[in-house]
Amino acid sequence: MKPVLLLIPGMLNTAAIWRRVTAHIGDAADIRIANLLTQSTIPEMADDAWKLVADVLPGTPLVICGFSLGGYTAIEMLTHASERARQVTALGLLDTSGRPESPEGRVVREKTIAAIEKNFPKVVEGVLAFGTSPATHGNEALIQGLREIMLDAGPEATIRQNRAIMARADNREKLAMLKIRTLVMCGRDDKITPPDASIELAALIPGAQLEWIDNAGHMTPMEQPERVAALIKTLL
Repeated sequence: MKPVLLLIPGMLNTAAIWRRVTAHIGDAADIRIANLLTQSTIPEMADDAWKLVADVLPGTPLVICGFSLGGYTAIEMLTHASERARQVTALGLLDTSGRPESPEGRVVREKTIAAIEKNFPKVVEGVLAFGTSPATHGNEALIQGLREIMLDAGPEATIRQNRAIMARADNREKLAMLKIRTLVMCGRDDKITPPDASIELAALIPGAQLEWIDNAGHMTPMEQPERVAALIKTLL
């Protein structure tokens, strides 16, 4: 029986953020990719993601993997929908965190929203520089691919996503009660969701495994797709 793999993009992402990963997964899974560009809250994102797998029959392996904002969404899915969560056989959390937004983080996001409203392409260029590993900076084709994905996401959706992240719940106590095979993954050079957040996240979830992705910043699905795909395949 072929497993179902639900991939959830991050902020400033279209489904294309996963295209290099899915190329390495091939037909090993029935792959479905969530859309987080239209909702205003993380619970709404979680509800819409559940709809993508509503047809999965009992007994079919169901793996969820969330990247960045997609990780917040996956955590929401698993900690607030106990009946549906029983269907999930494994969970991947990629460059994400179990923490709520800090007061300092809210200030930064408000400044980011103001900058998006003023000059969205300039914000994208800043994210490209800050969000990728130095090992990636010389790869012009990869940077251009990321640029196109972020510009396609658009300023309005990106502002909604920032506000959703600012309002995210503190699910750390509920994470400690999860009983599901979990793999936490993080780029070693991630500055957006730094490695200490992944260390904390893996420690919160009973039995969670932590894996590092070398030569990658925050944009691991594009920077190291083969490594990300190999890790996800261990969950299938």
